[in-house]
Amino acid sequence: MDKEGFRTMLRERKLNEETIQASIEVAGKFEEFCEAKKKSASTETAWQFSSRLIEEGRNTQENYFALARYGRFMKNNDLFVAFLEMLDGAEAQPRLYDLVAKAFGEAVRDEVFTGIGIAPLGLSAPEKPYYMQPVVERLEGKVGDEKCRRLLSGCLRDLPARYFLGERRKFRKARDIDEYISKRRRGFMQELEKCQAEGRLFFAQEINDDVLALVESDPEIESGRRAGNMLYISKIPYMARRYLAESDPEMKRYYYCHCPWAREAIRTGDVRFAKTFCYCSAGFYKKPWEVILDQPVEVDVLESVLQGGSRCRFAIHLPADAVPVNDGLPISREMKNSKR
Repeated sequence: MDKEGFRTMLRERKLNEETIQASIEVAGKFEEFCEAKKKSASTETAWQFSSRLIEEGRNTQENYFALARYGRFMKNNDLFVAFLEMLDGAEAQPRLYDLVAKAFGEAVRDEVFTGIGIAPLGLSAPEKPYYMQPVVERLEGKVGDEKCRRLLSGCLRDLPARYFLGERRKFRKARDIDEYISKRRRGFMQELEKCQAEGRLFFAQEINDDVLALVESDPEIESGRRAGNMLYISKIPYMARRYLAESDPEMKRYYYCHCPWAREAIRTGDVRFAKTFCYCSAGFYKKPWEVILDQPVEVDVLESVLQGGSRCRFAIHLPADAVPVNDGLPISREMKNSKR
């Protein structure tokens, strides 16, 4: 390993010397692990090394951040993404544990988590569905579809309101909601274009002309399209470049799915998630709009790749005071026909 090169990169990120030294050490341990296994640094070796970190009690956020930075330093995107995914959404299952107890009591929580417990930090992607799916299925069976959906639509991700206060200010400066949505869409496109120009990843994926064309062609992607008092939002595929190049329907859904707790279930087919689970993803879009509008909103899951759909699509119910007065608040035909 080029220790000095890695050290320089870490110093450029304003890390202290203690953190830098610890990062170099854990990256060195990973290289030694790959050499002992006679395997290259890859997604699979990242998963295997993480299992060792868990066994040794060294599965700390600091170590995973260090290993993700090492992947970036080595220009190994697969390695960078593998370690980043171990941190992405790691709070979801512990939050579910706490939320179930708060909403339904500790007895219900203990019952639905029996034999599973809370997943350790650093769990590999193929293992995660086995920690999440049984809990959600048991919870749905215990409290019912409606209560389970409402709990999950609060989102299991840690999304403090302060993250979205800037968007609330932009919304209040806009002429109306349509102008705000239009500016939000332009901003998203500009961010993707900047990622492409700078050769950096948009979270975990490479942006090319095909990805830009996909997003440009569909106004619902990320920013949303308003129709009356409904805002329709579709996710950008998690790995859009691979999604566009893939012809197998199942693998297309796999490359589309963002959820670190469920994605591998699509590829393996070993686990079938309860339909309510995707309300957690719906809540990921619901939360910002509640902050932007400064009031609660409802959200529906219209389509989900986890349930066999071709995309993940949601509908946010906009309050009357957020819609232009002359709009008339029509309910769209597709919402009338949609099934929860």
